[in-house]
Amino acid sequence: MPSGQQARAQAAAITPGRPSSPTEEPAPAVPMDRVMALFGGHRLSPAQRRIAQYMIDHLTEAAFLSITDLAERVGVSQPSVTRFATSLGYSGFPALREALQPIALSAVAGTPDTREEIRRNELQAAIDAEIENLEHLRRLVADPSQILDIGSELAASVPLTVLGLRISVSLAEYFAYAARRIHPDVRLVTRGGSVAYDALLQSREAGGTWVLAFAMPRHAHETLSTMRAARRAGLRIALITDLTLGPLVEEADVALTAGTGSRLVFDSYAAPGVLAASVLQAMADANPERTQLRLEGYEQAAEQHNFFLDD
Repeated sequence: MPSGQQARAQAAAITPGRPSSPTEEPAPAVPMDRVMALFGGHRLSPAQRRIAQYMIDHLTEAAFLSITDLAERVGVSQPSVTRFATSLGYSGFPALREALQPIALSAVAGTPDTREEIRRNELQAAIDAEIENLEHLRRLVADPSQILDIGSELAASVPLTVLGLRISVSLAEYFAYAARRIHPDVRLVTRGGSVAYDALLQSREAGGTWVLAFAMPRHAHETLSTMRAARRAGLRIALITDLTLGPLVEEADVALTAGTGSRLVFDSYAAPGVLAASVLQAMADANPERTQLRLEGYEQAAEQHNFFLDD
């Protein structure tokens, strides 16, 4: 009889294209998705990425600023703002602003003014922000094909290297701990510099093909340098991050994004945690026979050594 974890793995298998219910309609694009769609697919300079990030973070304000005010708030020149607009295919900043304004107005219209969920304290505000992050992640995985594809690639990489430095160590450790139950050789890298470089080279020489990197804010320079070292070693990179733009995303072969909660003194990672668990499920789905055998082995070891309290 399958163990509890085996049964969960089988029951949670990701089915491509399966809707939540037979009559469910696709969710309408929310303002943030529409703004990101404007910027996505364009290669931007560092200054242009700063402008884009400011507009994402301050949509309802940025859509009504003059070019002078926007340049001043972002800390760039006015010509940089103009070049940013033209790089997106607009005739200039006024045309881009005109495209952003109805999106910003729809965001304002959708803001609740009087309802039970009005925020009463900072803890509720932080939880509300995490709910928004999870809702955004839910929309992103409406088509789970990308997660299924990367899960298959990571499952086939033996060894598989998991990278997480500084604040991202906790997510990398969680992923590596769980992945070792369904994958024969998972190597965790939580230190940068020469230690990381040696581990990456050894992984590649042993036949590994992929690195899964976690990069949460504040994003460390050593994460970027380690990702570049992985690429030089011949490894491909899957990245789980909160960024939609920037050098980390540009360095990755595949980037999966989930927002972090930033309302409290330290960030919280509800959405990145769910995203990481989803990738683990996709890895289990990619090789169900291996998953079952390895989970059975862990279950037998747990029973033999009495690892856990009785349920």
